[in-house]
Amino acid sequence: MNPLDCLINHTQYICGSCGRCICIERDPKTRLQRWNFPFKSLEIAKLYLRTADYTAKKPCGIYEIESGKGRLSYKIFADKEDLELFLKKNKDKICRQPTPVFRADEYKEYPDTQVRKLTGDEIAKYMSEREGWDDLSLNKSRV
Repeated sequence: MNPLDCLINHTQYICGSCGRCICIERDPKTRLQRWNFPFKSLEIAKLYLRTADYTAKKPCGIYEIESGKGRLSYKIFADKEDLELFLKKNKDKICRQPTPVFRADEYKEYPDTQVRKLTGDEIAKYMSEREGWDDLSLNKSRV
């Protein structure tokens, strides 16, 4: 939601195939990673799926979750057992389709993948390439 703040303050999964940065930081209070939270759309959940796969070292799945109010969200689970545990703890949530709406066929390691915080130069370059961001005056050391 605030990509610059995330790039500056959070640990990033840097995709070994495309170079895209995806937040893989753990929430300090819940100890959950960003991919553990519900997403508003399948497209957003897909962006975080590779961080879940990387963390679990297996292909995870995106499931469509319906709240008691009829609102849909998308949540990533490492496996069906994790989905069932979540539903057991959250009685107001329903998963009408017990199979993932999206999942990679197999887990794949990408050789140039990195997990780390970015430097100021890397953040400026990444933002300028991704969003046409033109304020490249970030502190040149690690921010």
